[in-house]
Amino acid sequence: MFAKPKASSDLPGRPRFDPPRGAKPHLRELPGLVGARIAETFRKPYVAPVAALCLFATAVFTFLSLAGDPDAASPSVRVTLNKPAAAAADPHAKPDDSQSGMQSFTLDSLGLFSDTPVDGFNLNDPNATPVQGTAVITMPGDNGVGAGAAPKFTTSPLTPAPISGLVQTTDTGPLPMIGANGLTPATAYARPFKSDGRPMVALVVGGLGLNPATTKEAIINLPPQVTLSFVPYAAGLQNWIDLARANGHEVMIEVPMQPVNFPDNDPGPQTLMANARTEDVISKLNWALSRATGFFAVSNYQGGAFFKDKSGVSTLMQNLKSRGVAFIDDGSAKGLDGAWARASADRIIDNQINATAIYAQLGGLEATAKSRGAALGTGFSYPVTLAVAQKWTQQLEAKGIQLAPASAIAHQ
Repeated sequence: MFAKPKASSDLPGRPRFDPPRGAKPHLRELPGLVGARIAETFRKPYVAPVAALCLFATAVFTFLSLAGDPDAASPSVRVTLNKPAAAAADPHAKPDDSQSGMQSFTLDSLGLFSDTPVDGFNLNDPNATPVQGTAVITMPGDNGVGAGAAPKFTTSPLTPAPISGLVQTTDTGPLPMIGANGLTPATAYARPFKSDGRPMVALVVGGLGLNPATTKEAIINLPPQVTLSFVPYAAGLQNWIDLARANGHEVMIEVPMQPVNFPDNDPGPQTLMANARTEDVISKLNWALSRATGFFAVSNYQGGAFFKDKSGVSTLMQNLKSRGVAFIDDGSAKGLDGAWARASADRIIDNQINATAIYAQLGGLEATAKSRGAALGTGFSYPVTLAVAQKWTQQLEAKGIQLAPASAIAHQ
């Protein structure tokens, strides 16, 4: 009496959910019929596991698509920017470096380490009109016209490096040393200079050697009194230094040093680290010094954290002094003594990368020079920095200011 009654589907004949052939179910019966058929389907072997697997795969695919692109579910607009085509070169034209000039660079030119020149229009052509996508570099008094005439200065090559007696041969490369007669690299490789009594301003342009286009522009289009600073990681560094000295520029090597936001900002594997062992500081310093010859000084690249390490800074300065090398910093190490000779920049001229701000900083250097007798500025080899510096140096003579190499500002 307690036996479970058989379901109607077990009885002979058709299941009770299957209407007779040709019969149409009542509208109210449709949901039940559909549900019953789905249930019967999922009772079949493998149907439920396969369906679950498909559902899981769909969920995973959807999650990965959204995670890969956080904006995948947001409205988006695609904009095409057309880069102007470069003008065809005349295959019969002869290269003329004196007419190369500084160029106005396209908006993607701040990819600073590109190995190819950028396209644009010539700042030396007052009739040139900007093309779409071109950043025009103008300065006060230009009235929209570019940087003006080609550079007007004479160059005389400096003594080729290395100079005999000033090089120590080591397994890592040539290291600077004081000669037996007391001659130092700080003196021998500096650009000769004689003050005429007027206020002096010096300018260092750094970050050179990584971008061939801007490096060549700095060497050729800036006056020889401008000091050039090179990155030790640059390929063909000695060739760049030789070219710079052949064009009259004294040069420096940049030593990477630990910044305050390291490792988010990492100057590379040969960075002088704060609180490092003395041997590590000397080893990495020697690596930088051995990349090339012909530099009179080294400069810092970063260093906000390293300069707080008194022991590390002392090791740096003592080694530079023992090798007869000067140290000129970007203003980060003011008040720190040592090395063979020292100088700290009064201003970084391109903290804001636009012509007006750079020109204003250079005007501040002029004011410092007039009040104190001498001033030193540093900047990076941004295209706009080179363009502004080129024109600014041409104006100094009329202002009664003497352009000097950085070595003339350094003191022992």
